[in-house]
Amino acid sequence: MIVLIGVGTAWLIAGRPMGGGVSPATTKVSATEAGTLDPSVKYDTATGILQTGGIDNEGTFHLVRDGGTSKYVYLTSSVIDLNNFLNKNVQVWGETLASKHAGWLMDVAKVQVTP
Repeated sequence: MIVLIGVGTAWLIAGRPMGGGVSPATTKVSATEAGTLDPSVKYDTATGILQTGGIDNEGTFHLVRDGGTSKYVYLTSSVIDLNNFLNKNVQVWGETLASKHAGWLMDVAKVQVTP
């Protein structure tokens, strides 16, 4: 009985938005930019052509940069749909994540198309 109550409670909690993070309603989105930056966070930044695909289950996208595959930045985002920026030269801001296979893995908070 206690297990059923615990599972039911977890299911109810999982269905409700929790505090923290950026909600889609507060994320800025346009044809050339998406996301917002928290002034209290120091972000890393990178520029390149956005392509789909991670490396060994790390990231879902990557930035193609000069220097070949060893210079790629592998990306994921919990707040932005990066599909809207595929094949475009972009600058991204985000937080570097620990990885086992990617030379650089970033959780993107903001993306902007660059000339």
